[in-house]
Amino acid sequence: MVPGELLDILVCPETHQALRPADSAMVAQLNGKIPGGTLRNRAGEKVTEPLDGGLLREDNRYLYPVRKDIPIMLTDESIPLS
Repeated sequence: MVPGELLDILVCPETHQALRPADSAMVAQLNGKIPGGTLRNRAGEKVTEPLDGGLLREDNRYLYPVRKDIPIMLTDESIPLS
């Protein structure tokens, strides 16, 4: 997972809101949508790689994926949660 020191300085690149780690149940739920092709990122592309974790934006609207302990902090790669 993302080290605490890094989490202290990471913010949403769009709104600069704080981020927090997503719980394992949320990550499992999102990963469960990948095989059916129903999980899409903000750019509208299907998410095909499983998430190792995620960083949830303070307003709970978007999740930034974490893969191999690296947060993917690109707005288009974020996953809408609504």
